[in-house]
Amino acid sequence: MTSLVIAEHDNASIKGATLNTITAAAAIGADVHVLVAGHNAGAAAAAAAHIAGVSKVIHADGATLEAGLAENVAAQVLAIASNYTHILFPATASGKNVAPRVAAKLDVGQISDITQVDSPDTFERPIYAGNAIATVQSRDAIKVITVRTTGFDAAAATGGTAPVETVVAATDSGKSSFVGREVTKNDRPELTAAKIIVSGGRALGSSEKFNEVMIPLADKLGAAIGASRAAVDAGYAANDLQVGQTGKIVAPQLYVACGISGAIQHLAGMKDSKVIVAINKDPEAPIFSVADFGLEADLFVAVPELVAAL
Repeated sequence: MTSLVIAEHDNASIKGATLNTITAAAAIGADVHVLVAGHNAGAAAAAAAHIAGVSKVIHADGATLEAGLAENVAAQVLAIASNYTHILFPATASGKNVAPRVAAKLDVGQISDITQVDSPDTFERPIYAGNAIATVQSRDAIKVITVRTTGFDAAAATGGTAPVETVVAATDSGKSSFVGREVTKNDRPELTAAKIIVSGGRALGSSEKFNEVMIPLADKLGAAIGASRAAVDAGYAANDLQVGQTGKIVAPQLYVACGISGAIQHLAGMKDSKVIVAINKDPEAPIFSVADFGLEADLFVAVPELVAAL
């Protein structure tokens, strides 16, 4: 029984979500192999070899894999899939793009968004926006799994000494082509990897007020900035800042929710945070039911006072 983790990387380093996925693979048992599929990605493969718990790194290097096109990455996975009993992807945008293609080609059911491994064929995953946990058992010979990274601790990035095996890169599928990429430049921590997040909701009223209130608090705490879907839909914050069931799933050490009522969809994305602080003038706001510390106050008064006191 051997598991294969599909690494997320930038051709130079391994992304944090891969470390959580390796922990999930280790919980299944037996050997853990990591596939690094990219172009000029030797540094990423070397980094993967140093991750604790990894017994082998498979390095596929070719121009067809440079942009991480789902069709080509899926073809690379399928080329070696028969060697594994479990194939695991981080439940990120990239992982959720490739995993269904692999499962469909293998004619197996995908096991999505697992948060716990009960046994090699039985897993737990949240349903109904996290209000219930489903226990799922699969009898497929090869199990294709996506891992909710907030459900597992990150594996140590150092300490491993796995060998790196080079394989031939998959040929271009011809089904898609890479046109370009616009990368958002941000001096703040990436939302899903941040240890502290401050999030704003619709109560902020405008994008100007959102920035005026949230940025000083984030600067003081060295935090990433998040937002509720209501705030994003209203245009107060960028789409990539959305936290929740239809946004990003986060579990920082500290989550500060300002003017967020706490709709079930938002709670599904942040309720695993270690410490939750809520600031809201509505005493009946659902966010208070999950908050470790709650402040019933006008955020336009309370947040500047908090910034001044920090």
